[in-house]
This record gives sequence, structure tokens and C-alpha cells, in this order.
Amino acid sequence: MLGLFVFVLVVSALIALGGSFFFLSRYRRAVLRGMAGRAGAAEAVPPTPAAPAAASPPVHALTLERLPASAARADLPGPEAAARGYLLAGAGYAGTMALAAFASERFELAPAGVAYLFWIYAWPGVLAANMVAGLDHARVWRNVGLYAAAGLALIAATASGGDHAASLVGSWLIVSGLPSCLVGAFLARRLRAAGPLLLAMALPAVLGSQLALWLLGASDAAMRSAADIGHALGLGAIEVLLVTTAAGTVLFGAIAWAGLRRLGASYERRGFSDEMLSLGAMGLTFALSQAMLLATTHWAWWLAGPAAFVVAAGLARWRFARLARAARPRTLLLLRVFALGPRSARLFDLLRRRWLRGGSIAMIAGPDLATTAVEPHEFLAFLGGRLDRQFVEGGADLERRIGQMRPGTDPDARHRVHEFFCRADTWQAAVQRLLGRSDAVLMDLRGFGPAHAGCAYEIGRVLDEVPLPQVVFAIDRGTDMACLRGILESAWAALSPRSPNRASPTPAARLFEVHGPSAAELESLVAHLLGAGRPRVS
Repeated sequence: MLGLFVFVLVVSALIALGGSFFFLSRYRRAVLRGMAGRAGAAEAVPPTPAAPAAASPPVHALTLERLPASAARADLPGPEAAARGYLLAGAGYAGTMALAAFASERFELAPAGVAYLFWIYAWPGVLAANMVAGLDHARVWRNVGLYAAAGLALIAATASGGDHAASLVGSWLIVSGLPSCLVGAFLARRLRAAGPLLLAMALPAVLGSQLALWLLGASDAAMRSAADIGHALGLGAIEVLLVTTAAGTVLFGAIAWAGLRRLGASYERRGFSDEMLSLGAMGLTFALSQAMLLATTHWAWWLAGPAAFVVAAGLARWRFARLARAARPRTLLLLRVFALGPRSARLFDLLRRRWLRGGSIAMIAGPDLATTAVEPHEFLAFLGGRLDRQFVEGGADLERRIGQMRPGTDPDARHRVHEFFCRADTWQAAVQRLLGRSDAVLMDLRGFGPAHAGCAYEIGRVLDEVPLPQVVFAIDRGTDMACLRGILESAWAALSPRSPNRASPTPAARLFEVHGPSAAELESLVAHLLGAGRPRVS
């Protein structure tokens, strides 16, 4: 049975891993094709034209101010409370699975060994908590070290000898280590958007194929019936086995797909956050994998995994209902150089973990974050051939999508990322409209140079529409400062008479130099963004 366990995990992982690379690469190409297309002259909405320059340039010259990377603490609810919620959920899962493992006699331990079993099954909760609150790598490794130390202490107290201790360590490697290797591969930033979902669909499909074969060989009567049916259809023994395997795969895969579609629809209704869905897929993978081992004693122990998953989900929901919400949710508009690639993904990943606890993020979809920022319903829409419906097709469509940026949080007290898929003739109008809806603007100009004309347009609109104290320009050593200074000065000279910055006595473009970004840098950057003042009302 252990061989079957390993087979199912490895085959599921290979299918999901290959599917993740394949579908995400195709998703990125589909986004690029959509961005290059046009909504059409009849549907496109032109951006609000810049006002003509004033008769004389602004009285006060624009200066560049470098913001310090101080240790200031951002005034936002932290992710620690949500992490404790996942620890509680993990404890509920571990308790349920430990009791099931003990009752099934899968582990021959004294009653005191239930604590050891609890430790084995608590690992998914530790993983989830680290994913939610792990902005600092040192803190992540500290948590792993505490978990390992607790396990070694339990093994020392439970083991009756060196061989027994080695077998206990081996039990952890099989029960939690193998699923961790699978899940870890799919939680990398490049695959996180699709990997857990595809793994959660591949695992039931592969299990279904093996269950179908097991049912076929469960009795002589079943085998004779299958042989008779195959003979009537002109199928040989090999063909009967293949058809049986395919039937189990398709049946269980279809059930898994239907479940994912329902989850995607629930996500759009704010039943889940993207983080809850990814962690839920991870938890379900652990539950199915670990229940498979318990079923070696009796098939009914398959139910232990789903039961433990339901217990964990219920505890998480109960805990999330008591999380504090931000008193003044704020909207951050993220503008950036699309050519940044992985560097853009790293900053965005840290930023959304921190900012979404206190407000939403709006941005224009681009190739740099196409596979990082994709939300569950967007990926499922792509798999269903409906990605084009995500693109802004004109003025009325833009206003409808802007109106969908309704305030509120998901059950885990996180706000959302509002990603606008724009055509070549709708992105400027979207930027213009989003500037008027944002409480703060972060413009990532790392690597900025003369080739980034789109950013030059955005800089002009930012100066026209948003008070400078609400704007931070992120730079690094690759930013062409001479080019940036020239564009800022040109945009300032053409400042609209209606700009809120016209009357500023000491106008300054605030620059924040990013090196990592590290957790400390991110905290300081968010603190500078939050120093913007009161939320704006559209």
C-alpha cells in the first residue's frame, strides 16, 4: 500500500507540475495578446486630455526627496492574527487525524503517543501560518526550528530505543514529508497561482483511476462482469484495464473540476480569499494523502482526511470572524515598469501580504505579474476559454468594473487586488480613472529608462491628479535618474491648472530606494505610503 501511496503522489505531482508550467505560460501569452488588441474605435474611451500648460510655469520648482528606509511600523493590521487562525485550524486538523490514526491502529503506540501523532499532523498548520505571516525569513526558520525541537522531544519521550526512534522519524517523512515536497514545489511564487489548484484536481483524478482498478479486482464476479462487457464490445483484457482506468480518472477528475468551479464562483462572491483558496488546496492535498495511509487498515478511514479538513475549515472560519478589520481601508494604486519581471513579482508578493490587511490594491495587468497576480476565478476562466471576458472593452465596461471595486473584506479580513486587463486603447483611460479612486500611489520605477514611454505618460497623470504627499516613486541603482528627473521636470512644467499640486509651497517627488526588498524595507515603504493623509472619496 505504501507503494501505491507514493505512486499516486508522484504521478499527481508530475501531472500538476507539467500542467502548471504549460497553462501558466499559455495564460501569460493570452494576456499579452489581449493587451496588444484594441477595443475598437466605437468602444474605446479616450483618456482625459491633459490641460494646456499654464501661461507661466509653476512658481515653486519641483524637488526630489529621498525617503529614509527607517524602521517605522506601518499603521495596518498585521498578518499575525490570521496566522494564529491557521495555527488553530491546523491544531483541529492534527487532533482529528491523530485520533483517527490511533484508533485505526496504523501506528502502534501507547496512548501517550497520541501527542506524537498530533505533532506529525500539525505540520500543515505550521506551513500555513508561515505562508501567511512569513515576511521575515528569520521568523519562518525560527518557527520551523521550534516545531522540529518539539518533535525531537516527543520522539525521545516516546521511543523505546534507537531503532524505534528512527522509525518514528521515518513515519514523519512518509506522512508529512512526502506531501510537503509536493506542496512546496507548487507554492513557489512562479507556480503558486495555479499549482495548488491543479494539484488538488490531479490528486483525486489519479486516486480515481486506482480506485477503479481496485474495484475491478475486488472480486471474481466483478472481473468476470468486466470481461463479459469487454468481450461484447470487442475489447481485450488490456483495453478493459485502460478503459476502467480512464473512467475512474475522468469521473473523479470531473468531480474535482466541478468542485473547483464552485470554489471559483464562491470566490467571486467573497466566500474565500485567494490566500484561503491556495491554503485550502494545500490542506486538501495533505488530507487526501494522509488519509490514504490510514486506509491501509480499512477503507472507511478514507473519511478521516475529509473530516479533519472540514474541522480545520470550520475553526479557521470561526477565528476569522473575530479578526479586526481596518478602521479606514485605503486603496493603493500600483504603477510599474512592466519590464521588471521577477523583481516586480517579489515586491508585489510582499506588498500584498502587508497592504491587503488594511486596504485594497488596484493595478493594470501586465506581463511582469501575469502569472503572479492571477486570481483563482481568472485562471479558471482561462481554463474554460473565457479569459477575453476579463478585458476592459470600452467606457461603459470600465465604469462597470470600477464600480465592482466595492469596499469590504474576505472572511480572513483581507482586502482584494483589483487587476484591470486593458487593451492597447483602454489602459490610459483606466489609469486616469483609477488615480481618482486611490488614496496612495506607488510607482515602481526600478530599472526605468528612456525606453519606458508608458511610464512617462503615467508620471504626468500622477502629478496632475494626486497630491505629491500621497505618491512614492520606488527606484534602485538601475533607475536612470537623469532621465527620470527630466521627465518629472517636463511634466511639472506642463502641470494642469486644476492639479492639487499647483498650490504646494514645497513640492517634492518622494523617492524610495529599494535594495531587496527586505521585510524591513517593505515596512518602511508601506509606512511612507500610509503617511498620505485621509482616504479620498470618488
